[in-house]
Amino acid sequence: MSSLVTPQHAEELSTGARQLGVKLSARHQEQLLAYLALLIKWNKAYNLTAVRDPDEMVSRHLLDSLSVMPFIHSDRSRWLDVGSGGGMPGIPLAILNPHKQVTVLDSNGKKTRFLTQVKMELKLDNLNVIHSRVEEVQPERPFCGIISRAFSSMENFTNWTRHLGDTQTQWLAMKGLHPADELVALPADFTVESEQALTVPGCQGQRHLLILRRKA
Repeated sequence: MSSLVTPQHAEELSTGARQLGVKLSARHQEQLLAYLALLIKWNKAYNLTAVRDPDEMVSRHLLDSLSVMPFIHSDRSRWLDVGSGGGMPGIPLAILNPHKQVTVLDSNGKKTRFLTQVKMELKLDNLNVIHSRVEEVQPERPFCGIISRAFSSMENFTNWTRHLGDTQTQWLAMKGLHPADELVALPADFTVESEQALTVPGCQGQRHLLILRRKA
C-alpha cells in the first residue's frame, strides 16, 4: 500500500462498499487504493479534483462511484464516462468490470495525461482514454452505456452525447440534488427510465442517479 493511503482509507473503502452492496475482491480493493494514491499524488500539481483532503476522497470519489455499480447491467459491455476529470466513475467501473470496455473522455489534457498514467500503472487493458471534446468523438458503433458525474445539465449531457448512442443505449446521469428543473428541459427524444436516490457512506449531501433512454 502506498504511504499516501492509510489503513483507515482501506477500512473505509471496504466497509462502505459492503454498505452499498458492492462486492470487492482483494484485487479490486488493491487497485482502487492504488488509484486513490495516484489521485492524491497528482492532485497536488494537476488540480484534478476540488476535493483536496485525502481523508474525504474515499467517500466523495471512490464510494460515490461505487454507488452506481448495482445499476451497471452485465449485458452492457461498452461504456463511456463523459467529462471523466480525475476518472470518476470510469476508473472504478473499469477496475470492477475487467470484462467491459470502458472509455474515459475529457477535453482537459492534464486530466487525460493522468488517466493514461492510471491505465499504465494499474494495467487496465480494458480502459481507453480519449482527449477530446465530446461533440467531436465519432465511435465506430454506439456505446451500450454513457455515464456522467456532475458533468453538465441534463439537457447538455443528452444533446452533446446523442450521436454516441442509440435506442438500446442507457444514459446514466449522476447528480446531487434531484434535478427537477433540468428534467423539464430534457430533449423530447429522451425519456427517464428510472430515478434512484442513493445513500453514499460518509457523504452528507443528497445523491441521485437518473437513467435515461432515447426514443425511436
